[in-house]
Amino acid sequence: MSLLKLNHVAVGFDSQLIVNDVSFSLEPGDIGCLLGPSGCGKTTLLRAIAGFESLRSGSIEISMRLVSSQAQHVPPEQRGVGMVFQDFALFPHLTVAQNISFGIRTQTQAEQSARVRQLLEHVGLEGYGPRYPHQLSGGQQQRIALARALAPRPRLLLLDEPFSSLDAELRESLATDVRALLKREKITALLVTHDQQEAFAMADKAGVMYHGKMLQWGTPYGLYHEPAHHLVADFIGHGVLLRGAITPEQGVATPLGILRGDEVPANAEGEAVDVLVRPDDILIDDSSERRAKIVGKGFRGAHYLYTVALSDGSQILCMAPSHHQYAMGEEVGLRLNLDHLVLFPAGYCDT
Repeated sequence: MSLLKLNHVAVGFDSQLIVNDVSFSLEPGDIGCLLGPSGCGKTTLLRAIAGFESLRSGSIEISMRLVSSQAQHVPPEQRGVGMVFQDFALFPHLTVAQNISFGIRTQTQAEQSARVRQLLEHVGLEGYGPRYPHQLSGGQQQRIALARALAPRPRLLLLDEPFSSLDAELRESLATDVRALLKREKITALLVTHDQQEAFAMADKAGVMYHGKMLQWGTPYGLYHEPAHHLVADFIGHGVLLRGAITPEQGVATPLGILRGDEVPANAEGEAVDVLVRPDDILIDDSSERRAKIVGKGFRGAHYLYTVALSDGSQILCMAPSHHQYAMGEEVGLRLNLDHLVLFPAGYCDT
């Protein structure tokens, strides 16, 4: 039984279609993520799930209840949905405790106090109840905004770029903490972000959107290792597409040599394909006979990300530990670390 189910959802304003034919579902307790560049429609879709936008077509169900269609629209306050916004939206004139208990004011004072204490403990801010939002750091404010959204125990929690105003290191640690809290509370959640590291840290399922369409919905592992569309491959992780041709022995002839894998179609000799090669597919190994020249490098802390030119002029990316660095123009050996091949029809990525 899906807790959230979207069937061919379309959302538009005037003559412009912002979300077009999107379908996916989330099971109870799952954390989902909508990924994509700015303007791809992911926030509009989140607002439609919350009930802030009407549908052009399709339907949205929450806990097997129809909440949105062309004929029906359940108001946001009747959907059992919580929402955490990008700007925290805490009430500045209320204390932390009052902010958290805002959505459970119909409960008794004892019940409110118990829930506030429980959530402050869960977000690691015990004793912060009497403080005001301006006395908190950005990360602390976001934790309180999350606690306020969780207080009524919503069936579904929606998070719209919740960490975008925080620095990168804090975003990653907070994303891990938020995932643990949602799992502890057994809350189904859907996150919107353009940051794939946030998605990887939090999500059980994720989807990549582009120009209003859902290109692929699946596990983060599947999006990275088995992209169904070249735009998914381009958005999730670094990668380069090498042109190749299928050989008689069910391999692919590329500038890196003959690549083999079960993914190569049979009876397709001579067919041109594009092969996805990511930095972690290539290791620098000075003993290898496969040679390339360093033409670019970027320091990434624990490793360098190198751009290397192959003999035909093609360029790919590879990584090496940063305790030893190679110079620009230096020739290095390359060893393949390809567990499987990701192939696209040749030219498919140019359209």
